[in-house]
Amino acid sequence: MKILGIAGYSGAGKTTLIEALLPQLNAAGLTVSVIKQSHHDFELDVPGKDSWRHRQAGAHEVLLTSPHRWMLVSELRGAPEPPLTELIERLSPCDLVLVEGFRHARLAKIEVWRTANGRPWLHPDDADVIAVAADAPPPGPLPFLPLGAPAGIAAYILEWLKTS
Repeated sequence: MKILGIAGYSGAGKTTLIEALLPQLNAAGLTVSVIKQSHHDFELDVPGKDSWRHRQAGAHEVLLTSPHRWMLVSELRGAPEPPLTELIERLSPCDLVLVEGFRHARLAKIEVWRTANGRPWLHPDDADVIAVAADAPPPGPLPFLPLGAPAGIAAYILEWLKTS
């Protein structure tokens, strides 16, 4: 499994970029999984439904399955968030894992940056950034991937997969 981070500050367009990349990477024959880190609490299933009730009652993990999909929800109950390596180990085999978030993790990353955010660039201080997807050219020698051209970004990722 190859692992590539999609890193940037909130509002830069990381989720939108991944959403645009997935169909193109799938069309190229890749099986792609995504790990998304959130700094907010979230609910994956509907409050009041059986799996939600099991979690509320104290289950450590609940695996919900149907003929259409399955999901595994783990409750941390005050334990620390698992490290990225542990989360990757839980994934089924695939060709590529796109990691949204985990901005400070040691892995190859494409930085997503948007002028309107007014935030600093990550790459001058992060040697793991291999390219920048942005709405303006970045300072320095890194490859510039125009944020509005996801086909070009997908092509860059496909080439990166061949050489990494």
